[in-house]
Amino acid sequence: MKRRIDILANLDWFLVALYLLMIFIGWFNIYAAVYNDEHSRINDFTQRYGRQMVWIILAIVFAVATVLIDGQFYNFFAYAFYAFMIFLLILVLFIGKEIHGARSWFALGPIQVQPAEFAKMATCMAMAKFLGGFNVKIDKPKTILIAMGLFVIPMVLIVLQPDGGTALVFTTLLLVIYREGMPDWVIIAVFYCILLFLFPLLYNLEFVILFALMASAVAYWVMSKKTEHFAVIALISTALYFLIRLVIIPYTPISLSLTLLLLIEAGIISFTVLIIALRKRIKFVFVAFMIFWCSVGFIYSVDFLFHEFLSDYQQRRINIVLGIEEDPQGYGYNVEQSKIAIGSGGFSGKGYLEGTQTKLRFVPEQSTDFIFCTVGEEWGFLGTSVVVLLFLTFLLRLIIIAERQRIKFSRIYAYGIFAIFFIHFIVNIGMTIGLMPVIGIPLPFFSYGGSSLWAFTIMLFVLLRLDAERLTYLR
Repeated sequence: MKRRIDILANLDWFLVALYLLMIFIGWFNIYAAVYNDEHSRINDFTQRYGRQMVWIILAIVFAVATVLIDGQFYNFFAYAFYAFMIFLLILVLFIGKEIHGARSWFALGPIQVQPAEFAKMATCMAMAKFLGGFNVKIDKPKTILIAMGLFVIPMVLIVLQPDGGTALVFTTLLLVIYREGMPDWVIIAVFYCILLFLFPLLYNLEFVILFALMASAVAYWVMSKKTEHFAVIALISTALYFLIRLVIIPYTPISLSLTLLLLIEAGIISFTVLIIALRKRIKFVFVAFMIFWCSVGFIYSVDFLFHEFLSDYQQRRINIVLGIEEDPQGYGYNVEQSKIAIGSGGFSGKGYLEGTQTKLRFVPEQSTDFIFCTVGEEWGFLGTSVVVLLFLTFLLRLIIIAERQRIKFSRIYAYGIFAIFFIHFIVNIGMTIGLMPVIGIPLPFFSYGGSSLWAFTIMLFVLLRLDAERLTYLR
């Protein structure tokens, strides 16, 4: 049941003020990042800072228009928005403009629009519509698969462009499903798969297979609560491992692969566990059995996934972050120069427009993906702390807004928006200081670009409109 209420009076003006403060700080830092003595006017439309002013004005117009539309409109047309964005993601693969090797943009005269940026909002809406539906049980596998499918579909289409960085953003929507009651084991399984992907890159197969075997045994123990069976499996595993390492390999005339022998060991252990299961009628063993052998299959597919699914520059960047290789003059150049720029700022920075790394253009993409290093060089530790605190305050406010919603659609959408902003903040700043691979996603409200600014603005003000209407719903 709804009742009339003054929308503007109930708008979260604190978040609006925070938004305006961040976009104007971002604009002045874009000016500093690409400053040109011959074009010193900040409203010079031949320069990026002049064009960014236009994007900001249009973003504010979009924000006002978004707030004036009834919140029920977004709920009712959520699936239609999603379907339209999927259509655009398919269309851009065929007629999109290719920039930096990715066919991700529609060229509309002087304006270039990236549909993937708007697909984030549409996906959040579709997930909110689905999970907020009547009699939807989040603990059912079918519900989880459909909810995950809603963000996997745009992910796949964006990967085909290829734009792995933007596709990665959608994975954080798992947090939304988890907030709504998704079982813990799903998140654990996702984290486990991530480890299985990384470990073969860092360690030899012997260690990785032992890790999978241990994880399967722990899963069996947690599910069955049969400590004695876990102890038997552990003893058999240990005995067979030392038998292989100390006896079979050193004293067997035939050259045998350690990995092959470990797989044989895993087969013996699986057979032992199967015997225990048949005698004791323990169903959990089959789950552990599947966990291990699916893990082995995934481990052996990592090489294919890494070398065929990821492009060469993405492989190199991941290897650099993991410490597998160093390339300070090649793929690691951006990060090295970014860290130099941030470090050179010291405690209080060199001063506005005084950044030497900035002026000499040592850091590529300094007004887009690496805008944070401009803040670090010119404003130092104090400036970067202010920016981080602004983002943390912004994210905390999103959580507060999400938790005070009275209908599921608004709450789920709010958490979806939080997840999108959160990963952009973490990954963008993380890659400028060398903690994350360089995957090319903007820092919200700071990085140069119309599509990202407009998309972030519209998704935020849709939430503000929904939040302003929360009191129209009686508990």
